[in-house]
Amino acid sequence: MAADEHCVRGRFVVVGGGIAGVTCAEQLALQFPSDRVLLITASPLIKAVTNLKQISRRLEEFEVEEQASSVLEKQYPNIKVVQSPVSELNSTHQTILTEDGTQYLYDKLCLCAGAKPKLIAEGNPYVLGIRDTESARTFQRHITKARRVLVVGNGGIALELVYEIEGCEVIWAVKDKSIGNTFFDAGAAEFLISQLKSTKPEIPVTCKRMKYTTEAATSKPGSLGSALGPDWHEGLNLKATEQFSHRVHIEPECEIKQIYNHKDFECLGVTASMFPTRENTECGSAAANAQWPVYVELTNGKIYGCDFLVSATGVVPNVDPFICGNNFDLADDGGLKVDEQMRTSLPHIFAAGDICTASWEISPLWQQMRLWTQARQMGWYAAKCIAAEVQGEAIELDFCFELFAHVTKFFNYKVILLGKYNAQGLGNDHELMLRCTRGLEYVKVVMQNGRMMGAILIGETDLEETFENLILNQMDLSAYGEDLLDPNIDIEDYFD
Repeated sequence: MAADEHCVRGRFVVVGGGIAGVTCAEQLALQFPSDRVLLITASPLIKAVTNLKQISRRLEEFEVEEQASSVLEKQYPNIKVVQSPVSELNSTHQTILTEDGTQYLYDKLCLCAGAKPKLIAEGNPYVLGIRDTESARTFQRHITKARRVLVVGNGGIALELVYEIEGCEVIWAVKDKSIGNTFFDAGAAEFLISQLKSTKPEIPVTCKRMKYTTEAATSKPGSLGSALGPDWHEGLNLKATEQFSHRVHIEPECEIKQIYNHKDFECLGVTASMFPTRENTECGSAAANAQWPVYVELTNGKIYGCDFLVSATGVVPNVDPFICGNNFDLADDGGLKVDEQMRTSLPHIFAAGDICTASWEISPLWQQMRLWTQARQMGWYAAKCIAAEVQGEAIELDFCFELFAHVTKFFNYKVILLGKYNAQGLGNDHELMLRCTRGLEYVKVVMQNGRMMGAILIGETDLEETFENLILNQMDLSAYGEDLLDPNIDIEDYFD
């Protein structure tokens, strides 16, 4: 190819149109207003963080607006968005080749290509993964005619999905003893699970953290779009044909053993398990004697027929387009190892978000989780690190890596996670303190040697800022004992 015809130079190149990539590109554009920043993305839409609200120093809420690239380019004239999947990275020559045949030269590169779903079965038309907007809309088309869906997984998307689906039976297979094991303990799970047995409000709780501004945009089939942000289900109709609200059955401590099509299942000569129901058969499982397009055998021996199954079993870092021919150091989880300056093992290449794995000496109160809040923090910090390297300046590790802090919403409850909220890595040398009011709030703190190490807050507790400070200050709270969670004591004023 002619060198000038298909070769584009950008001082800074960012790969990935998700929260990490867009945040990084925005910060680079602000730091270097006279330099061009190229943002390469496989998706026709990019994710923009808007209406950032600081709850405390380390807790923040924001809206994720999915918008056309032209909106970003108008706001930042030195950003140029390129819509094309990456086909090759040549770290020696500092070039990125996209599938449309264009080569991009960079001085500094930041890889923010996110992660991809770990599908139970690749290529099976009855197995759906939900990771980006296109896959969420594919799911919406399937659910409108569904009688029964089997959901596999126990993370954030599975939790939101099971709660939002209405009008069909849901079998929820989780490998753990209780739901939401990634985020909370069995006590918190029991607190939330009552919501699955109740009718949701006729007027849904208003949620403004996700907006869809472009309806007609489509991506190339098979290309990986940017990850869904919080409340990805807002604006999607997840109601099937029947009129009932939640009809969910949980199968704990099991995984998928085998998936059969209808013909292969008939050859087994066995009877499928019925959907457990408290009602009589006349108004119980509407599909008791139905034939199903797919059957799923669980490791507990049960076999359920369903219209399709949703694989929500986590993600793996999307490193494949970049590692061929490049000697990156990879972490055990498959992510690109990054140091405390977000640098990979290769010169001039940084990484942020789900694609990378923090490989510095981590704070005792922080852990990496592939969440949209950390994607934003990493993208912002990576841009600061790139700027520091270009300008020959030193930069200290950002304070957001001192304490794990995440706010989200499950089953219409506000959920805040702080520090070692599930006693991660604390061994047996810790104790738990609980406060629970059914239907209203669930508060759990993790104590070690009289000091607060983590907390889970479900509901409108207004304790997040106080607990954040107590965890960071590592104040000895032994003298307060159970009074720490006494609802009659205004703990906020006490430790103000």
